[in-house]
Amino acid sequence: MQFDLEQELKNLPSKPGVYIMHGEDDSVIYVGKAKILKNRVRQYFRKNSNHTPKVIAMVAHIAYFEYIITDSEREALALECNLIKKYKPKYNILLKDDKHYPYLKVTMNEDYPRIMMTRRLLKDGAKYYGPYMGKGTIKNTLDIVQRLFKPPTCRRKFPDDIKKGRPCLNYHINKCFAPCTGSVSREEYRAVFSEICRFLEGHHKELVEELTAEMKQASAELKFEKAALLRDKIRSISELEEKQKIINTDKQTDKDVAAFAKNENTAFCEMFFIRGGKVIGRENYRIDNIANSSDSEIMTDFVKQFYENSEFIPEEILTEYEVEDAELIAEWLREKRGRKVVIATPKIGDKLKLVRMVKMNAELALGNYTINRLKEKEKNALLDDMQKSLGLSKRPYRIEAYDISNTQGSDNVGAMAVFENGKPAKRKYRIFKIKSFEGADDYGAMREVIYRRFRHALDEQTAIENGEMNKSDAKFLPLPDLILLDGGKGHLSVISELMEMLDNDTPVFGMVKNDKHKTRGLIGRDGEVELSPSSQVFKLITHIQDEVHDAAITYHRKLRGKIGSELDKIPGIGEKRRKALLTKFGSVDKIKEAELSELEEAVDKRTAKSIYDYFGREYVQTE
Repeated sequence: MQFDLEQELKNLPSKPGVYIMHGEDDSVIYVGKAKILKNRVRQYFRKNSNHTPKVIAMVAHIAYFEYIITDSEREALALECNLIKKYKPKYNILLKDDKHYPYLKVTMNEDYPRIMMTRRLLKDGAKYYGPYMGKGTIKNTLDIVQRLFKPPTCRRKFPDDIKKGRPCLNYHINKCFAPCTGSVSREEYRAVFSEICRFLEGHHKELVEELTAEMKQASAELKFEKAALLRDKIRSISELEEKQKIINTDKQTDKDVAAFAKNENTAFCEMFFIRGGKVIGRENYRIDNIANSSDSEIMTDFVKQFYENSEFIPEEILTEYEVEDAELIAEWLREKRGRKVVIATPKIGDKLKLVRMVKMNAELALGNYTINRLKEKEKNALLDDMQKSLGLSKRPYRIEAYDISNTQGSDNVGAMAVFENGKPAKRKYRIFKIKSFEGADDYGAMREVIYRRFRHALDEQTAIENGEMNKSDAKFLPLPDLILLDGGKGHLSVISELMEMLDNDTPVFGMVKNDKHKTRGLIGRDGEVELSPSSQVFKLITHIQDEVHDAAITYHRKLRGKIGSELDKIPGIGEKRRKALLTKFGSVDKIKEAELSELEEAVDKRTAKSIYDYFGREYVQTE
């Protein structure tokens, strides 16, 4: 049935709810909430010069709309947040980051508590601390707790496992107070975890005072080892206290502070997390689709989307710009938190200074993003030029280059260098020791290396599909967009034939060199590709060729060094004789298997006898 806009506008109810705008392809292009649906939705379709360019553009793409009635505007707000997250509409402001922060959980509801990391807040009687923001923050905190209080980290269950088995390594290296030995009472065990809780709650001053008194008492009782441990604990807590930034506000309540910096279509919102008057972490979030949106609208949508899934909601939220429907949103958050929530935009005083500090960090994040975008644009321009020069069907984001290295046909090795987005990805380089033959055969070696590379990729893909491997653990995926060979027409012909056999259409080119062994350019099936030596594409190819050559040579030297060290153990073998032996036999294994008469063809009789005796004794010893 065709959508009758005028009739549907007349049918809109005078109730709160959520409206959903659809495009021609039925996709959701905008989601909004309204206190009175009839009034809000009709506004979009009135000829009104006050419409922003964003609204004008959106309305032009609306094919039809639908709506959901709710009991209250607050319910509409919650539903709006859920639907935006589900559909990610084009004309809504979208928060790119969807972080679920970890907490530290101390199970004080158990007789023998434990400390662990969790991302779920449960009403189970345990104590939760956090959320912890920023990379490494929670790990650092756990490390400090472990160093200061030495709680058990093993899987033993107390009291059932007390005096069962030997204490673990942590006990012997003084990293656990070892309740498993039976020397720690239940009360003493819980006292340690009470100290851990006080530490996590930020009661450092009181904790230091108590530990100091305990240290003096231990010293008076001549328990100097215990006193020294307490002294080190006090020192560590004091050092940590000095590192944490104290925020001087009228009330040291839990608060989040938000500010943002923006360009034409992207904003970076910086959020500082303050707990007990201390900054415990910070994060920045990218927000897209902000063109023609007001500062207040950006801040409002950010606050709604951020707290829609947040496990922790502080008592106070400070924002750089006014939040629309601040009271309604605060009421919604109060219901989620179970306690009072205030949303405020400070105009004077310490809170305004705090917002400005957060703003400076947002501007820095935006600046870094802009610089990275410019660099990315330059890289893309380079790869676009390469795509055009080589007649590729797509931009070569991942380029793989291959080279072979050997010593006069012995100890063949291959190297694979990987460039991603025009930069070497050295952690993805791979090296191969040729297994299928001995002697000099660059074509055969190159064929084996590339065959093994694609066979590994196929095995990994199968393992991923069968659930036997995580995609992130794969070493030969993804497949390349372009393959470059250190070699000319012969290498190109052999590998092109192999790629056809593998039913793989990845473009292959040879990197050819001039008489001075310097990069000359590329050769494809249709002949050499003309490239200006001053062009960025030529410079990139030179870089790639140098990288893969260095990787192959480095591995070969390492391997040759091992071979040399084995032959060097034999009396009378120097560099000249080692080279002669490897030239004749190709490998150490072949030298080991050689008859005395064969060895005498490469070196003098005395040296040949030394080699024969050396490897003969070795065979006897290993049988």
